[in-house]
Amino acid sequence: MNRTDALRGTVTQVAVVVAAAALVLTGCARDGTAGPPAARAQARDLTYTEDLRIGDAQQRLIRTCMARHGFRYREDRTLTREESRPLRYVQDDVAWARAHGYGSRIRAKEEGARLQNPNGAYRAALPAARRAAYDTALDGGRTAELLRTEEPGGGTVAKRSGGCTGAAEKELYGDPATWFRLDTTASNLRPLYVGKLLHDGRFTTAVHAWSRCMERAGHSYPDPDAARQATRDHPAGQDRAAEARTYAAETRVAVADATCARTVSLGSVGRAREAYYLGRLPKTYRATLDAYRQRRLAALRGAERIVPPRA
Repeated sequence: MNRTDALRGTVTQVAVVVAAAALVLTGCARDGTAGPPAARAQARDLTYTEDLRIGDAQQRLIRTCMARHGFRYREDRTLTREESRPLRYVQDDVAWARAHGYGSRIRAKEEGARLQNPNGAYRAALPAARRAAYDTALDGGRTAELLRTEEPGGGTVAKRSGGCTGAAEKELYGDPATWFRLDTTASNLRPLYVGKLLHDGRFTTAVHAWSRCMERAGHSYPDPDAARQATRDHPAGQDRAAEARTYAAETRVAVADATCARTVSLGSVGRAREAYYLGRLPKTYRATLDAYRQRRLAALRGAERIVPPRA
């Protein structure tokens, strides 16, 4: 986690840079082991609530560590557990869509919290010497270790690891260099197969069925991403009444989207086809993915000893 991420209270993750990055059907496998477990658990993807708990544990560890260095650090609890649910390419939870649409108000809430982040304000108010000490305590400053690893599609990525942020990550995931390699690889596998998935016959058949269902509901869109993007195309700086109308329109489309996705089983088809392509990746990548999942599972066990589930 770099300084900006830590100040915002977010867990560092290497992003998937690909045009079809919105196609997240299952969520990339994230599992943990801060060391080899005595009895190897079944590797699996974590739920978003489990992933959230690991992030909260990392925040707690950073706060405790910063206090030892004589600094205040506020944990980020901006969103509720329900609000923190990731919005995937296929969203088939009708109740969530009815309550939150496509999450525009959640994003606005998160952005407001980011702009008023208490850690950034606290750091800015420190004298220059203390501010430098704060930075060193938080992420190691300029002396932090530089980690490098290769991405699956080629190219090298790097990040600095040090201070309380690095220590928290190490406690949860084990050796920082090993974790960075596993995380980078697992988080960047999708570009290796997403093109095949997007053109997979079973998947495209399900998307076409979804589109016909949406047409019958009065919403003409070729795929879920198009429906979602259309609801985001509205003027900035709306007054309260205009925002309420925009949100109502967003919610109508989101509910129809989720209803049609459930009707045509788009989510289950997408997950099955993504699993199919994941299973046909080279053996080395599948082994890395398994190790990544194991580390995430162990990190979850550690997190459960540190923080309760988010409300």
